[in-house]
Amino acid sequence: MRRLLPVAGLCLLAACAGNAPRKYVVFFSARSTELDDNARNVLLQVADESRKHPSRIVKVEGYAHAGQDLSADALLAIQRAKTVAQQLSEDGVAGDHIVQTPRAPSSSEGMQVGSRRVEIELANP
Repeated sequence: MRRLLPVAGLCLLAACAGNAPRKYVVFFSARSTELDDNARNVLLQVADESRKHPSRIVKVEGYAHAGQDLSADALLAIQRAKTVAQQLSEDGVAGDHIVQTPRAPSSSEGMQVGSRRVEIELANP
């Protein structure tokens, strides 16, 4: 019986972890707001998960790499978030469940690809 207690505890933790919000990431080409096939597949997964958990909010955060023109880079982050939100809406996610948040352009060394992304999270309201 004493050996079953740790196993039961681990099972309980695993069950709780299964309900945790999951993050999805969509990457873009440099200076682009176009969704490629990989991005569309990720967004279909998000839409499917959103249908399974209709009470969750879909948070969409757009990023861009900081270049010479920070205002243009900030606009690019906004446009990427809008592109993703629009596609999610077309894929069946209710518009009032999508929250868009652009992030400030980042100039982190070696993070140019990482800055060309949109992060999506299904979160509890």
